[in-house]
Amino acid sequence: MATPQDVLPAPALLDRPDAPPAPEARIVARRKPGQWAAAAVALLLAAMAVNSVVRNKAFQWSVVADWFTARSVLDGLALTLWLTAATLALGFVLGTVLATMRLSDNPVLRTLSWGYIWVFRSTPPLVQLLFFFNIGALYPTLGLGIPFGPEFVTVKTVNLMGPTLTAVIGLTLLETAYAAEVIRGGILSVDRGQLEAAAALGLGRWRVLRRIVVPQAMRAIVPTAGNMLIGALKGTSIVSVLAVSDLLYSVQLVYLQSYQVIPMLMVATIWYLVVTTLLSIGQYYVERRFARGATRDGLPPTPLQRARAALVKVVRA
Repeated sequence: MATPQDVLPAPALLDRPDAPPAPEARIVARRKPGQWAAAAVALLLAAMAVNSVVRNKAFQWSVVADWFTARSVLDGLALTLWLTAATLALGFVLGTVLATMRLSDNPVLRTLSWGYIWVFRSTPPLVQLLFFFNIGALYPTLGLGIPFGPEFVTVKTVNLMGPTLTAVIGLTLLETAYAAEVIRGGILSVDRGQLEAAAALGLGRWRVLRRIVVPQAMRAIVPTAGNMLIGALKGTSIVSVLAVSDLLYSVQLVYLQSYQVIPMLMVATIWYLVVTTLLSIGQYYVERRFARGATRDGLPPTPLQRARAALVKVVRA
């Protein structure tokens, strides 16, 4: 069927060099009234929540300010940070050994590693701490000697296992089980084809581990390890049941004498928020470091870079 002439463009107009250029199409962003309404409602609710906390006299913010930098509170915070660093460092060292056992071709090593992880991931941390704290009921003495023979050195567990040492041992054994799975998952995330290519090039096992496996595995390990670090920091609060003078136990001693329960709990809460925020910032930049070269487009700008670009734009405007 023939096309009507009035539908076809006039060839004379298309061939004319002095013809006006066609107007460019203007791109208009799609309106999203539902999202803006939801954002307004969320901001309103957030403002109401902040107002209720700030203006509520029951929080006794003056008491919070007085005790926030008290010596007993800072000592408890220092012990909390030390417990977190010690248990997580030891946990990742032992977790590396367990992860290697899980990836081994030896069925005995794989079974023993799996059994350890199964036991410590299946029982609550508080139960584990209480069990180690009462280990003297099962083993009054610990000895070193020949199996089924004489013992050369014996130590009473009552004198050996104090509250702080019990907390370190219990939390370390728990973090070891989780760290082993994190490390194992990171190693398994590396493409096996790269390992085969490295072997074909004749690279040694240590060089392959250092230059190929570890840099790529860290991209999968760091986010989970950062979450473990924050979880370990908060998890140290359970050692207060053993009368270990961590941050929570320090504020508990104060409010048991002054009956200022809410403000002292707010002191501990704010300190936990401050420390976890700093750890989250550090985790963000560590993740960026190990994410270099993962994408062709490069890394997205950091919040500081975005703020700096926005400030430059405002100044130039």
